[in-house]
Amino acid sequence: MNDARPIDRPDEGEWRETPPPKREPVFNLPMIVTVLIVLCAGIHAVRELVLTDQQNIELLVRFAFIPIRYSGLYDIDIYAWVSPVTYAFLHGGVAHLLVNMVWLAAFGSPLAHRIGWVRFLAFWVFTSVAAVALHYILHSGDPTPVVGASGAISGMMGAAARFAFQVDRFAGKSAFRGPILPVGVVLRHRMTFTFLAVWFVINLAMGIGFAAPGVGQIAWEAHIGGLLAGFFGLSLFDRR
Repeated sequence: MNDARPIDRPDEGEWRETPPPKREPVFNLPMIVTVLIVLCAGIHAVRELVLTDQQNIELLVRFAFIPIRYSGLYDIDIYAWVSPVTYAFLHGGVAHLLVNMVWLAAFGSPLAHRIGWVRFLAFWVFTSVAAVALHYILHSGDPTPVVGASGAISGMMGAAARFAFQVDRFAGKSAFRGPILPVGVVLRHRMTFTFLAVWFVINLAMGIGFAAPGVGQIAWEAHIGGLLAGFFGLSLFDRR
């Protein structure tokens, strides 16, 4: 049966069929998010299936973020300039990659639809750099490579909080809706405040050693740096 409903009728008995709202398809990733997922997955596949162990180490030395590189003991070469961004495309294992890509799809899609692909890429770079900047401040002499898109994705979570996670799903694509909320409003929003509080507790717990068995060292400081950058810096990238 057709879903018809009466309208204000100038003539008795006039009817008009009302189409249902256009809903978002189950899989509707923005092109830029798809490209980033494919790029991260492709790089990891090459590392696992093509490169030798020695080549993989050389790749990490060049493109992972290594805090001690900036200690003054080493020359500042081209890799020192690019690694605060390129580290986000490297991952420590399949599980690390899959978790990050799921969160990238979940939080990156509505943000990319909101701000467009150019601003989204700029946001990715901004939060990636901010993430390792905080990590560097706290671990400037650490030789351990930092890899993973978690910093940038944490920034997307911070951006989502500024919309109180409100997403418009009826325009054919999911996008954060409404204006960017003031910080005070966000912190008074119960669900958003609870999410942020739980998120910080989990990351601090990781920092004092409560990670799951078999999980490598987690750069939780980078997570916090990325989230703070996305939370407070979103207005730099939102469309006017």
